[in-house]
Amino acid sequence: MNLPSSSKSGWTLGGEAFRKFLARLDPDPARAGIEYERLRLMLVKFFDWRGAHFPEDCADETMNRVIRKLEHDESIQEVFSYCHGVARLVFLESRKRREVPQAEVAGQIPATAAAPDSELDEDRMECFEQCLGELPVESRQMILQYYSEDKRRKIDRRKELAGTLGIPPNALRSRAQRIRKKLEECVGRCSEG
Repeated sequence: MNLPSSSKSGWTLGGEAFRKFLARLDPDPARAGIEYERLRLMLVKFFDWRGAHFPEDCADETMNRVIRKLEHDESIQEVFSYCHGVARLVFLESRKRREVPQAEVAGQIPATAAAPDSELDEDRMECFEQCLGELPVESRQMILQYYSEDKRRKIDRRKELAGTLGIPPNALRSRAQRIRKKLEECVGRCSEG
């Protein structure tokens, strides 16, 4: 199991720190697992409701920071409340990172993404462009870069993109799949309507 690392300091979440965190949620391991899932769901909803681009990633970053803090600080009594406070900070940081002027995004659709495929008719292409335009700037840029190259260059480009975002390649792949699914659903709804 690959455990995520905290992007702030290069700290890596280890098994002992995670077990210690679970024990803080509940001494009974079964109930601790349930509490962990409840906390994570609460955090994902927190970020989703506020419009964070990658709510799951923000929730994971919040948990990593809290676990790191709890590893060295026993004075924190209410873990859920502490997580909520850390989540607010993570959200504010994520907003600062994604403030990219719209002018920088204009004209960045690669030719491979903009050219209609022989299977796509004009209406579906218009739906695709509309749905792409509805994505948050950060998501739109990422998905366009993710699918922008061919063959070997695609692999290299995805490694660069993962490095730029500070995430492992499998996390990049998961993000791309979530965005692609949203696009497919949006295009499907648009084409039917």
